[in-house]
Amino acid sequence: MNTNFFHIIKSKKELIPLVGVVSFAAVGAVAFSAYSLFSKSDVIINKTGNPEPWETIDPTRPQKLLTIHQKWKPIEELENVRKLTK
Repeated sequence: MNTNFFHIIKSKKELIPLVGVVSFAAVGAVAFSAYSLFSKSDVIINKTGNPEPWETIDPTRPQKLLTIHQKWKPIEELENVRKLTK
């Protein structure tokens, strides 16, 4: 199969940019998936270890890939509900 693929690429040179773009997109998708898996808090693999992982998120650390002038302040009503339920 490997020699067949290279034979097709050698005989049809117009496929080289297509193979390059598709390969670049595939590598980018895998890289971003790995980045999200290991660095984002909203991606959860083990649900049994911590049933409420959103409670441990640091609100001062941005969770988005790009954050512009985002300010965080606690909502008083939600803080009161959180205190009552614990």
